[in-house]
Amino acid sequence: MTLTSRAPALSEVLGGADPGEIRSRAAGPAGSLPLDAEMLRTSPSGDLFGLTQNAGMGWDPREATRTPYLILSTQGGLRGDDGKPIALGYHTGHWEVGLLVRAAAEAIRQASGLPFAASCTDPCDGRTQGTPGMMDSLPYRNDAAIVMRRQIRSLPRRAGVLGIATCDKGLPATMLALAGCSDLPGVIVPGGVTLPAEGSEDAGAVQTLGARFAHGLVSLEDAAALACRACGTPGGGCQFLGTAATAQVVAEALGMALPHSALAPSGEPVWLDMARRSALALMRLAALPLPLARVLTNEAVENAMLAHAAFGGSTNLVLHLPAIAHAAGLKVPSVSDWQRVNRAAPRLVDALPNGPKNHPTVRVFLAGGVPEVLLHLRRMGLINLSVRTATGETLDHDLDWWESSERRRRVRERLREIDGVDADDVIMDADAARHRGLAGATAVFPVGNLAPGGSVVKATAIDPSVVENGVYRHRGPARVFTSEAAAIAAIKGLSEPKVAPGDVLVLAGLGPLGTGMEETYQVTSALKFLPWGKSVAVLTDARFSGVSTGACIGHVSPEALAGGPIGRLRDGDTVEIEIDRTGHTGRVDFVATADGSLSARQAKALLESRPPHSGLAPRADLPADTRLWAALQEASGGIWRGCVYDPERIVAALEGASRPSR
Repeated sequence: MTLTSRAPALSEVLGGADPGEIRSRAAGPAGSLPLDAEMLRTSPSGDLFGLTQNAGMGWDPREATRTPYLILSTQGGLRGDDGKPIALGYHTGHWEVGLLVRAAAEAIRQASGLPFAASCTDPCDGRTQGTPGMMDSLPYRNDAAIVMRRQIRSLPRRAGVLGIATCDKGLPATMLALAGCSDLPGVIVPGGVTLPAEGSEDAGAVQTLGARFAHGLVSLEDAAALACRACGTPGGGCQFLGTAATAQVVAEALGMALPHSALAPSGEPVWLDMARRSALALMRLAALPLPLARVLTNEAVENAMLAHAAFGGSTNLVLHLPAIAHAAGLKVPSVSDWQRVNRAAPRLVDALPNGPKNHPTVRVFLAGGVPEVLLHLRRMGLINLSVRTATGETLDHDLDWWESSERRRRVRERLREIDGVDADDVIMDADAARHRGLAGATAVFPVGNLAPGGSVVKATAIDPSVVENGVYRHRGPARVFTSEAAAIAAIKGLSEPKVAPGDVLVLAGLGPLGTGMEETYQVTSALKFLPWGKSVAVLTDARFSGVSTGACIGHVSPEALAGGPIGRLRDGDTVEIEIDRTGHTGRVDFVATADGSLSARQAKALLESRPPHSGLAPRADLPADTRLWAALQEASGGIWRGCVYDPERIVAALEGASRPSR
């Protein structure tokens, strides 16, 4: 790395001889704490010392015994009073979160509560794409959830927790943390979305500029300008229905967030109002009392899965939603549960990146967001209406309110006023969705001799031009890569042989054991924006960004480094793929070599007899922390149980390993 910063002189580092005025004592807070004899006789010393700390930090001592509420956020960076950065965060998703924290804290104080704020910031999957930082992305979720739960428990007298988060790993981690403390009232405040920039591309498209420039599809000058202004506003998650936006949708559909709170435009008055009302909702839940355990139920998880399917959400939630269920002590959704839900609920939302019109997420919010979609699912008789939500009421009650609310009328009207878009063209009923080509499964879970343990594809995001009668079929030669860097070089034409139209691009060894199950958006985004990219299928034991599109089959299991057959493919092998978007089935099979076609029995036998690909190995720079994560999540049930840490399974595995053999 070439440094642009100057090298300070040693004299600057050591400082001057005179350190200036230094005090050795101070007056301390005025007044006295409202203690009574019973508190002094029976309270733990920690409770009393906590009151001392409250006064020491400057809170009015007379209010130090108010009921405490914890606001737990992923705030990152340091904003000046004028909003300009003093120190940057990692991404816009947590840059303005502090404003939500402030609004919530003020609401709690005005309602005679005692607000506390803590944070555990989160990484940016966009910033770490193609870098060693991606090896920490998915493992971060578990670690952050542990830290957050420790922060919650470290405020012993808290009456409830408000979780404020936005993006790909921070919001799932926050939901895991609250789900793991479900004896308390808890509410999620989604961090919202950034606005599209006028005259520019969205934050997903600009991540393809390198590939497009390599193929002469964009000039250097245009690339520099587009990359500069992709974010229309400085806060919120990206403008597409990727993992961040899908996680916000799921939080609301679970009942953890207030109605019509997901996907609010960051920095706007409606966004700040949502934080204030969420804080009041938390205090209402504490007064009822209604702990999160009565909100997070198996029925709520099913509702969230249905909403995921209806929105066309990110396949990363196939990892996160089971983890939330596990943290709450609920039934963990299985692949068969996901299949059943996707057969029942068609996609009803037209949003980036799924199409066909590709509305940005703020339009989905203005069209009615999550409650509007749930209204359609209620009319279809698909969702459980008796579940409780963050309002303290039933979902049925919330939807009755939404359907006749002035808020609903006004936001839908506003969408037409400012963008000339009919809300029913963004969120539609099943018949309209079918007419416009949206119907069919959001997610399909292919099996086959290359994925005997399963895989997942976002079927609704496959280019319609390569789908015939609801079925995607592809047969092509494998191009096998054991690193994303090698694959992207071949896509850009920087290495030979280049990736060519009709290829099946295989990324093997990128699962949990190899890279921490990295996200491979570099590959899928490059293919999306190349003229011939839709003719290339992708097969990997890694995972995909929520904004990925195309015939991208991920989570292939077993992973290559665990002996999975995907690691035994060779360049030139023929792979056959079939994804039935209406029948909700799929297969991915090795069917031929350069010497000719193989029967199913011959293909299976050849895969079993071949040695693994010579390039297969964990990345040399795989962090020890990520190696530990990979081992613990595998002992806990692996990717289909959400890559969780299951203490019972881990302890059993350790005890079994330490038990002497006989």
